[in-house]
Amino acid sequence: MASTAQHPALLERFIPDRLIGWLALALLAAVLAAIARGHAHWGDAPPAVWIHLLLMVLVLAVTTAQMWGLKGTAPHRILGWIWAIAMVGSALISFDIRLSKGGGFSVIHLLSVWVLIQVPLLVVQARRHAVAGHRRRARGLSIFALLVAGFFTFPFHRMLGTWLFS
Repeated sequence: MASTAQHPALLERFIPDRLIGWLALALLAAVLAAIARGHAHWGDAPPAVWIHLLLMVLVLAVTTAQMWGLKGTAPHRILGWIWAIAMVGSALISFDIRLSKGGGFSVIHLLSVWVLIQVPLLVVQARRHAVAGHRRRARGLSIFALLVAGFFTFPFHRMLGTWLFS
């Protein structure tokens, strides 16, 4: 355990928690700007998209607070539960969002399956006080399921990108 603290993983060295918090905040700002700029097209988005967006806005805000705040505190635990529930809700509602591929599932839905597996494991690790594993899993979900996936909601003529850049 001591060696883990002295020699952080490569990913942690290059992407510290504070940076994840800043990136989540930047993505949150981009999403909110896209929503505001796309007001003329709000009616085009089905309810499942709006639920997914609202849950992701919540997750991004909580991610910033979690990455910047003290770990292991009562507020961290409360926000952790909010984050976990919103992530699971967002993953579940995503299965009702099939706007491409002729209404079928796409590769992005594999991410939803991954989230539905990882979030319960994250909660179990937190409840067992398996701090190192919990931290790795939380960071992995934040980087890949939020930041990387969130980035890809803007290019390739996707809804948020169209709203933001048109």
